[in-house]
Amino acid sequence: MKEDHATVRELLDELEKAAMNDGSEAETLLETIEAELKVHTTIEEEIFYPAFREAASRKDDTKLYYEAVEEHHVVDMVLPEIDKDEVGSPEFAAKAKVLKDLVEHHAGEEEKEMFPRARKLMDKDELQTLGEQLARRKQELKAGGVRGHGRRRGRGGLSRRVR
Repeated sequence: MKEDHATVRELLDELEKAAMNDGSEAETLLETIEAELKVHTTIEEEIFYPAFREAASRKDDTKLYYEAVEEHHVVDMVLPEIDKDEVGSPEFAAKAKVLKDLVEHHAGEEEKEMFPRARKLMDKDELQTLGEQLARRKQELKAGGVRGHGRRRGRGGLSRRVR
């Protein structure tokens, strides 16, 4: 998942630079970012977040779960607001910057708080199984194209495969 974060951060940096230029580069970058985010958020919401929530043992852990889910929701609200017809405008550049800030904040919290906590909450075998599930689902989504994802907020059912 950290690799996904690095990829999206790189794309967002490129988008920020290309946002004020006319042309298709910013539009193409935005489409790529949107596809990457859909795959990443889907695997997190279907597999990682339910497993994390199930393993959570402290109030702070549950708080991390809900914050992460809501941050995904905010990104889902911002993405459609970035109008590709506005490429090259100050509005497009501002929205691209806000998207970048949101995603970087979210990824940073996951990497600094949620992932280390997951390593403490789950044993090595659980983490190995979880990693395999995430990789397999990511391959499925990339192979089949992502058509949007159904939110699995708070259901936790898919994490049973981890146990």
